[in-house]
Amino acid sequence: MMTVKECYESMEADFEGVIGRMGSEEMVKRFALKFLDDPSYSNLEKAIQEQNAEEAFRAAHTIKGLCLNLGFDRLYKVSAELTEKLRGRELDGYEALYGNVQTEYKNTIDAIQRMKE
Repeated sequence: MMTVKECYESMEADFEGVIGRMGSEEMVKRFALKFLDDPSYSNLEKAIQEQNAEEAFRAAHTIKGLCLNLGFDRLYKVSAELTEKLRGRELDGYEALYGNVQTEYKNTIDAIQRMKE
């Protein structure tokens, strides 16, 4: 089992910053584990599948905000880039940025799962 700090280190996240905001490692762990159940990523996948730019923007924006609060820097960065791409509610040229979000989301979820075990 991985500690919260090791989890954050493995995904190159801002552990010190999030501890400063939340106050304790237990609180950080609780919110990081809640991220596993957040529907925003599946909402993003569904919106992309349906070519719904409005919903894709909303989902990417929510992921960005969650990652900012949780200190998930790498996923924050790529979701922020995707959010900006979708801000005009057009899907043109989103594919590479969406691919980056998929990769970092998987890395983030994998790290949190290892901490959970």
